[in-house]
Amino acid sequence: MKIKIMSKTHVKPTKPVLGKKQFHLTTFDLPYLAFYYNQKFLLYKFENLLDLEETTFQDNVVEKLKDGLGLVLEDFYQLAGKLAKDDEGVFSVEYDADDAETNGVDFSVAHAADVTVDDLTAEDGTAKFKELVPYNGILNLEGLSRPLLAVQVTKLKDGLAMGLAFNHAVLDGTATWHFMSSWAEICNGAQSISTLPFLDRAKARDRRVTLDLTAPKDPNATSNGDDAATPTVEPPKLVEKIFKFSDSAVRTIKSRANSVIPSDGSKPFSTFQSLSSHIWRHVTLARGLKPEEITVFTVFADCRRRVDPPMPEEYFGNLIQAIFTGTAAGMLAAHGPEFGASVIQKAVVAHDASVIDARNDEWEKSPKIFQFKDAGVNCVAVGSSPRFRVYEVDFGWGKPETVRSGMNNRFNGMMYLYQGKAGGISIDVEITLEASVMEKLEKSKEFLLSEEEEEEDGKKLSNGHSNGNGNGNGFVAV
Repeated sequence: MKIKIMSKTHVKPTKPVLGKKQFHLTTFDLPYLAFYYNQKFLLYKFENLLDLEETTFQDNVVEKLKDGLGLVLEDFYQLAGKLAKDDEGVFSVEYDADDAETNGVDFSVAHAADVTVDDLTAEDGTAKFKELVPYNGILNLEGLSRPLLAVQVTKLKDGLAMGLAFNHAVLDGTATWHFMSSWAEICNGAQSISTLPFLDRAKARDRRVTLDLTAPKDPNATSNGDDAATPTVEPPKLVEKIFKFSDSAVRTIKSRANSVIPSDGSKPFSTFQSLSSHIWRHVTLARGLKPEEITVFTVFADCRRRVDPPMPEEYFGNLIQAIFTGTAAGMLAAHGPEFGASVIQKAVVAHDASVIDARNDEWEKSPKIFQFKDAGVNCVAVGSSPRFRVYEVDFGWGKPETVRSGMNNRFNGMMYLYQGKAGGISIDVEITLEASVMEKLEKSKEFLLSEEEEEEDGKKLSNGHSNGNGNGNGFVAV
């Protein structure tokens, strides 16, 4: 893939916010300092792009995006700032209109004249679009000296690729897609955004947390020095793939989970609980774990409505917390999908305001910064959420052909859930696994839900069996 960077600029709020603004990072933000920038990739197709003269492309596409970005940054000005750390080790996000050198967003324009949209819509791997997304392998901690948002717009043969990297210590998925939809809103001609961000982080957690933190060691780096003689174990090869579960497939999965409600007080299972159980169980089976081995399920849950008092949906920052639960691999294998769904449901329901506060209190007494891969043994971990309306991010030339995550923050068992482009309750599951495990998963008809199985379940539904409507979709992931 031949990609040529045409220009690099720094986009700032069109009308700078006056003075210096500083917001301490909260206990919800700080654990993500050792994660990598959160990357997103949106792909747009428009047939006449190839015919556009360069000046027309620059004026109608690039400048439109930059002008819209400058305007939306007036409201989301924290993204135009930087991370700061005082002498006590207290981190904050800081915006200073007078600091001309560091404020603003990185904005790059590139051309890949021989690359088509279809070249980049494969269902496996991110290697094809690695060069189309900025800040690969850049830790959030580097936001002390880097912009908190980087954008790369690449003109393709028949479309446009937009790669973005957000500093995950500053915002979560809900805030990310609020920003993206607001930016698109401005580019579509709105004079102002419809929903302003709620910027006061102190309302979520007003505690000064001091950290003695330096950049953590790259987990992919090879050892040297004193332990250079120690043989290093070659890490297993990881591969990525998207599994697209149609509207009918998701209904089938939910119906199966709800066909047997455990006698342990479980409520009807939501779409999230049903699908997560389905994936957790089949990944565990494909891994070939021993019956006594523990497998962990982790979900990064949105806590906006869980904290007391609740925070508004438009809260700008991180208001997520990892929920961990686990069981023996043999238990998942021996039972149907209702077992895993019940384990997940109990963990999610139990994670209320008191649990969140207790977790924060404990962490603040002895802060521990984890790396992105510390999600548990033999884990399946969930990020992103189908409730984010990613296919409605239209800058004026139509909806995206696909929306993906970049290469950062991937590890064995990490998956991202996205709204399916087909609509309804269809869901795209983007997952990273060992190559041998992925091969088994791809061959599992029960996991993939063959057409024959869907038809059989459809007959059951029409005969009056449980449709598992449960308590709604219930998506809680970031």
